[in-house]
This record gives sequence, structure tokens and C-alpha cells, in this order.
Amino acid sequence: MSELQKNQLHTAAVTGYTAEGLGVARVDGRVVFVHGGVRGEVCSLRILKVRKSVAYARVEEVLERSPARVEPDCPHYPVCGGCDFRHISYEEELEAKRQRVEDALRRVGGADVRVEEILGSEAVSGYRNKCQFPVSADGSLGFYRARSHEVVSALDCRLQTPQANAVAGAVERGLRELGISAYDERTGRGLLRHLYVRTNRAGQALVCLVVNGEALPHEEKLVHRIRTACPEAVGVVLNSNTDRTNVILGPGQRILWGVDRLEDTLCGLRFRLSVPSFYQVNREQAERLYEKAVEFAGLTGRETVLDLYCGIGTISLVMARRAARVIGAEIVPEAVADARENARNNGAENVEFFLGDAGAVAEKLAAERLRPEVVVVDPPRKGLGPEVVDAVAGMDPERVVYVSCDPGTLGRDAARFREAGYVLAKALAVDMFPGTRHVETVCLLSKLKTEPHIEVDLNLDELDLTVTESKATYDEIKAYVLEKFGLNVSHLYISQVKRKCGLEVGGSYNQPKSENAKVPTCPPEKEKAIMAALGHFQMI
Repeated sequence: MSELQKNQLHTAAVTGYTAEGLGVARVDGRVVFVHGGVRGEVCSLRILKVRKSVAYARVEEVLERSPARVEPDCPHYPVCGGCDFRHISYEEELEAKRQRVEDALRRVGGADVRVEEILGSEAVSGYRNKCQFPVSADGSLGFYRARSHEVVSALDCRLQTPQANAVAGAVERGLRELGISAYDERTGRGLLRHLYVRTNRAGQALVCLVVNGEALPHEEKLVHRIRTACPEAVGVVLNSNTDRTNVILGPGQRILWGVDRLEDTLCGLRFRLSVPSFYQVNREQAERLYEKAVEFAGLTGRETVLDLYCGIGTISLVMARRAARVIGAEIVPEAVADARENARNNGAENVEFFLGDAGAVAEKLAAERLRPEVVVVDPPRKGLGPEVVDAVAGMDPERVVYVSCDPGTLGRDAARFREAGYVLAKALAVDMFPGTRHVETVCLLSKLKTEPHIEVDLNLDELDLTVTESKATYDEIKAYVLEKFGLNVSHLYISQVKRKCGLEVGGSYNQPKSENAKVPTCPPEKEKAIMAALGHFQMI
């Protein structure tokens, strides 16, 4: 295998895509991630960077063109890091995302599942109802260059609403003409850090200026410019963030003009939106996502539903129309306040909301013997902590509906749930973010159905190890449990756990060889480890 060098040219075929939207090729046996690569093409590649296990390249020339390649429709692409897929057709983008979800669930999650469908978005431009423009030290507004904090000026972003782009242009001009300083993250000096614009179905806009301080000079003049550029604005607020951090919003804000909230409709319900509240950025796709979440929940009107990471109560209130009781938990105080008001405004009397960390709330409710039939989780990109998975499994729900914005952490958490006795029954991808690598997924995790069994006396010596349905031998299962968990487990314990899962075991496991032989019961910690091994070998 020859050593790859920076700036070398190589010819290679692109065979797929990475999670970040780069093409995947092989050069002299080495994996190469290709900027601008399209699956099915043969290209001349220039090596940009060589690392220990992978190299990076860009397309120098397309030698055999794929019909999926298209001319980018944005002048800022690919310099701006906001989009990843403007060089391929939307059909190809959807297949890349569907495959990404399936690969994560299979490779990371160990699930034998086929993601049959991805729901594409009717609108591929102008769909974002929330936009956060970073501000560069020179006063330009736009979006970060990929893998950097360098702002690329972009006041005509294809993904944003006309209202958001209009406000961005007015603010950028206002900074320069009114002499308002922009924040420099290298020095921690300057005032305006971010511009935040949220729009609703009716086209109304809520504008937030995030500043490194408590005020801006010429606030009234800047507000007037915003209102002139965007007559649909209903409020302008100022958010104070003086910490040297990548977190956008600070803890305090005040109204400069109008109101500090927006109202929108979703799934036939009305929702109040304040600046910090989470709300899906693609309204129409969110409605399709939530419809699938309700379908996966299998509600009949008798169930109790626990909704963790409930935000402003969108999923909670959609579920409440078909459930007996819904309990939501959220850590952001403003979102909980919005959720409670949203419940009142929609006449939902079977919903209650708790303020707190998802894991802590779940543990508290479990200690109070709450046993919901359905648990819904919609965590941030980092996914669930192990303690949340344990708390949810400890409540013994029949079904867990997992809504995810990151296939990688979803796969990891699906594996954790499998160890806790929940199998991934089905998964559906939803393209909430056309043009970008991001994709939403909704999954159903079902509790393993175990058959009742009778413990019998038997001799532990010379057990029959014939198992017709196994994908792994008893010794392989023992070795896996020892390596991963540091536990020694007997063939007997393995047979007990397999029987619980409905798997066949050899005949001599069921017949005692002595009337007085006593059968020990597999301890819980070893049962959990054996379950993990059965999942690893795809036997359950």
C-alpha cells in the first residue's frame, strides 16, 4: 500500500457518503473522504490532508458524471457551512440520509432493521422558521464557514424566510451606519453577537438581538430600521450574553419594542413561542413527524404518556388528544411556562408539566410508582444519558417512542435500550433540514415479550449444548460477557435467559437428571449482561 501525500492526484470512484455529507472513496486501499463527491462518479481527486486512518480530498475533475450531480443554486456554497448537499439532486440527498440512519441503527445500534422510508420535504428552500445569524467582528452577518468560526456574509440564504433575510440586511447596515460595534470572540470585546429571527405560519416575525452587555447605542433607531425592513415584525427583544462561550443566548432579556413572544399553529393546535423555547424549524415536516410519533405510540385513549424533553409541549399536546394522561418534563423554565400556557390555550386538561432534568424527573416519577404505557423522548443532539435510559426502562413502559436529530447517538441509545430489554421494532426518517446533512428519525422501541417459565431441577454436568436457532455458541456468549462486563456466566444461566426471550434451548436443559438437584437462578446483573450478548449476536 503506497503512502498518500498532500496535493497528490488520484483517480477513484465515489461509493457513498459520510455522516457529514462528504463522499467516500478508496485510494490504494485507504479510505478517502471527498469534498464535493457524488456517489457513482469516477473523479480525479486532490489529496488535502492525510491522517492515520483516513485522508481528505476534493474533486479536481469529474471523469464519469453521475446524473445526481446538479449545479449549486447558491452563490455562497460550498464556502458557507450552512449547507452540505446543494451539489446533488434532492432524491440523492434523501437516499443518502435514509442510508445514514439505517447504517447508524445497524452498525452502532446493532439493530436488524430496515429504514424503509424517508419523508421528503415539499419545500426545500425558505423552510426554516428560526434563524440565528452570527455577527463577525467587522459587522458582517451570515453563517460560519464549515468547521470554523469565520463568518461568511450571506444575507440571501436560500434556507431562511424572506423576513429573516430582510432583518439581517437591515441590522448589518444599521451597525455600520449607526456606529454600533460587533462582538469579536477572540478579544471578548464589541457588542452585537447574534441576530435571532423566528417566524410563524402567518409570516409574523419575532426578532432578538444578542449583545455582549445590557444595551446597544441607538436602540430606537435600530428598531425602526428592523420594522421598516420587516413590517411583519411583532416584537424586538434584547438578550444579554456577556459570557465568553459558544452558547448563543444569555439568561436575561428585555423588550425593545412590541412583544416578546410569537404564536404559531402546529397539528391544529396553537403554541406560544418565546425566544429560548425549542420548536422544530420546519413546520410542515414537524407535523408529519409528530403524526408518525403518535402512530408508533399506538394510543387507544387509555394510556398514560410520559414526554421527556417536552419543550413547549408540542408532542405532549398532540399525544394528549389520544391518551388518557400526558406528563411532560423539560429543563428550560421559559419552555415549561410556554408549555403550561399552551395547554390552557388548547383546553388540554389531561396534561401536566414538570420543570427539571429528564433523568431526575423520570427517577422521581418512577419512585412514585408511575408506570406509563408509553414514554416519548426527543433529546438534543447529544442523545440520552445512561441514567435516563435506566430510569425509563425502570418504569417498565410497553413502548418507547424515540425522536432523534442525530442518527449516531440514536444508534448508541438504541443499543442501551436493547440491553435494558427493549428492541427496535421500526424506524422512519424525516427530512426536516433539506440541503443539510441533518436528518430527523422517529423509532419505536418495544418491550421484549417473555414467556412464563417453570424452574426445574437438573444436573449441571454435561449439559446438551445443541441449539438449533443460535447465531452464537454458548462459549461465544460466555466470552462476550466476560470481555464486556467482566462476569463469568454458566451455560445454565444462558439457557435461562434464552428461554425468557423465547429462544430454543437443548432438550437436556429441560429434564433433570436427579430428583434432588437444585437449579440456581440467574442473578439480575448477569441476566442483563447475557441479554446484551444476545442482542450483540442479533439473536433478539
